[in-house]
Amino acid sequence: MPETRTPQMRAVSQDTAGGPEVLKMITTDRPVPGPTEILVRVHAAGVNPTDWKSRSQGAFMTGAKAPFTLGFDVSGVVEAVGLGVTLFAPGDKVFGMPRFPHAAGAYAEYVTAPARHFAHLPTSLDHIQGAALPLASLTAWQALVDTAQVQPGARVLIHAAAGGVGHLAVQIAKSRGAYVIGTARQAKHDFLRGLGADELIDYTQQDFAEAVRDVDIVLDTISGDYGARSLRTLRPGGTLVSILPLDDAFPAAQAREARIRAGFLLVEPDRAGLQAVAGLVDSGKLRVNVDTVLPLEEAAKAHTLGETGRTTGKIVLAVAS
Repeated sequence: MPETRTPQMRAVSQDTAGGPEVLKMITTDRPVPGPTEILVRVHAAGVNPTDWKSRSQGAFMTGAKAPFTLGFDVSGVVEAVGLGVTLFAPGDKVFGMPRFPHAAGAYAEYVTAPARHFAHLPTSLDHIQGAALPLASLTAWQALVDTAQVQPGARVLIHAAAGGVGHLAVQIAKSRGAYVIGTARQAKHDFLRGLGADELIDYTQQDFAEAVRDVDIVLDTISGDYGARSLRTLRPGGTLVSILPLDDAFPAAQAREARIRAGFLLVEPDRAGLQAVAGLVDSGKLRVNVDTVLPLEEAAKAHTLGETGRTTGKIVLAVAS
């Protein structure tokens, strides 16, 4: 009998930890969906800080061993479904953050993952925009809605408000009726006002910890000493959510004395959260800003750009036309 050749695909891989130069294009076997999984033809993949941290530190937070393929944000079309899948059919447009924090391999032409790690792509978005949403929007949603339970009238301080998570958090908080204060460079203030921010602080010119008081919720996307300094802005009984581990010097006892709830949130796959985000998008209450689009072959350039920390919104890799 003739030998059956396993279908191939292109992917970005790395054999060792290091700078962007360790990323390389390879050809590898196309994955096959297992029970409850779907095979997605990737049209675009989002680029996130956890990607370049994983690259430089050797599978940081991915649980993978080299060689491995980075990437968690996926937007694409269902190619095939595994045993028992009822949520999707071949041809459906989907977006998601599969498997996080374990390796998902989104910098590739195809990925497999549990069906419930995806949702239908919002009808108003293309795949580039869809790939920019999952990790950042779920982080903001899980921090503000699930954890802090933001209510109408709440005063919310969002650090790095023009960043990937930040600019979506501004809009999610506004959609819940909050008063939003953001920290960002002056050049990004007009952009953030356009998203609904009520008050803005240029952190290069003014100490936010001196300028802001009576905050109910702080979303810290920076870490370092930002958590400790943010305690001075919070009301007794407030909530501080950090999307990075709190600094070892964080004064936990001081937070407890002030009845401030403080903790680190690690985002997780969340179909209900994706559906809520999709609803905000289709209702016109949430839009994602794509700063730069690069082809899959230029993943290293995307990482170099992302590590400057100066992008507004998200960087996306275009995988399929």
